[in-house]
Amino acid sequence: MSNGQRVVVIGGSGHIGTFLIPRLVRAGHDVVTVSRGRRRAYVDAPEWQQVEQVTADREQEDRDGTFPDRIAALRPDVVVDLVCFTLDSAAALVERLRGTDVHLVHCGSVWRAGPSTLLPITEETMTPPTGTYGIEKDRIARMLKQETADGGVVTTSLHPGHISGPGWAPIGPLGNLDPSVWRRLSAAEPLEVPGIGAETMHHVHADDVAQAFELAVAHRDAAAGEDFSVVALDALTVRGYAALAASWFGQQARLEPVSWERFRASTDEDAAATSWDHLWRSQVFSIAKARRLLGYAPRYTAGETVTEAVRWLVDHGELDVARPFVGD
Repeated sequence: MSNGQRVVVIGGSGHIGTFLIPRLVRAGHDVVTVSRGRRRAYVDAPEWQQVEQVTADREQEDRDGTFPDRIAALRPDVVVDLVCFTLDSAAALVERLRGTDVHLVHCGSVWRAGPSTLLPITEETMTPPTGTYGIEKDRIARMLKQETADGGVVTTSLHPGHISGPGWAPIGPLGNLDPSVWRRLSAAEPLEVPGIGAETMHHVHADDVAQAFELAVAHRDAAAGEDFSVVALDALTVRGYAALAASWFGQQARLEPVSWERFRASTDEDAAATSWDHLWRSQVFSIAKARRLLGYAPRYTAGETVTEAVRWLVDHGELDVARPFVGD
């Protein structure tokens, strides 16, 4: 393992950074965060007092062509890029770092994979992505892998599932963020479910994602030129997730399978579209590669991940539910 590196984290105040930054500080690294504003982390930690914070508008500076120079000027040993969404942005940073000894660790997404055909999905068996977000994440990951194979910048890409944790709402049992789903389950009201309820979603706790990034930084040689899926050890089906959620309130889920046409007719348009995006893919990913090469060992199951997230929302009065949260 290597300690004492200067690690620049782009987008360090978000979901992953909330847990990653303290981990990096505890590991003995000199940490710099680059973010657009001064937003507080989702979970307080004393390690933030040891972090240098730089304010920068990446989108604007990418347009101006100045962002890669800003990052290089910070003299990093490692760059962890948590908020890169286009190939052009990624390529500009790679070009500027070429010829240095920097390790570039990129945050992708499991949506670089398309709808499942073989489960669990590995880094080698995923189907082509759909939608602009997934396509761009896949293009970035492939570019990074080729960059390292060609002898250029040492890169690694990590691809989290549906990130959840304390402080924000998780993707819910219907594959969307509709808060009324939790109220209906807490009240044992009927819940219309598009399809048959066997569709899958693969969540991951933000701290487990942070663990994977910390491991990639520590194990540069093993991570060099590789891409990794980063998810919980298990995944939830729609009906399993709904049953778990109802149990938090001492209830049983009352699910009513309906056609997608009916679901769209009775659901907010954006929420229905989000449900389709998640459930149509019906993904479950393997963590075997990350476990083998990095030693990745997720602490949270998918169920524990969403339980903690919803418990936090209820405890902080940010979720309207019909009955008290009674536990797992």
